[in-house]
Amino acid sequence: MNRFFIDKNSIHGNHAAIMGDDVAHISRVLRLKNGDEIAVCDGEGMECIATIDCISKNSVDITLGEFVKSETESTHNVILYQCLPKSGKMETIIQKCVELGIRKIVPVVSSRCVVKVDKKDSKNKTERYNRIAYEAAKQSRRGNIPVVSDIINISECDFSDLNLTIIAYEEEKELTLKDLLRSNIDAQNIGIFIGPEGGLEKSEVDMLIHKGGKSITLGNRILRTETAGMATLAMVLYELEG
Repeated sequence: MNRFFIDKNSIHGNHAAIMGDDVAHISRVLRLKNGDEIAVCDGEGMECIATIDCISKNSVDITLGEFVKSETESTHNVILYQCLPKSGKMETIIQKCVELGIRKIVPVVSSRCVVKVDKKDSKNKTERYNRIAYEAAKQSRRGNIPVVSDIINISECDFSDLNLTIIAYEEEKELTLKDLLRSNIDAQNIGIFIGPEGGLEKSEVDMLIHKGGKSITLGNRILRTETAGMATLAMVLYELEG
């Protein structure tokens, strides 16, 4: 069944309206019609089956069934702090991490990032990143739409609301991800920090550790920045959720 997100503010009783690009997708691509059923989600973990009442140029009016809690969301709140990679790698990272179950993504600028972002470019990138997250959430039947925050400098990172922050660092030789997770089995709010192509500087790692992070090794092989976040996220959810 085709699935769409709706804005909670558009819900009035048992009626709502689907707006934006999804209108054309419903009418022109899927060629749905009045009386057809679709799955809808409020983007905050609740979903239901709805019936299409009317399709117009700018909206699709629907009648909502009973909302139930989505069964596709992780029981852990995992945030990815991803240093900006080159070319289109960030789009792939966002797409795949949303599919895997990330709750939020924070793009970070560190000293070895090749990409330079000005204020206008930053806004455009954030809008594009959130659109990618939205489409990935819809495709993977997520109950929540993960947020991609504004791009920040590494010095602005704040881990105070997290129970555990994991820093993937190629120079770490002792603490493994498995050992760290098994000693923090009750952690619910978890951060994953991934450096850029050139890695993190030692001073940056020290700063992140001072903020509460834990540096870990991901094994004997060096992973690309676009691989490390996905791999770490998958291992975290596997270890903590089984």
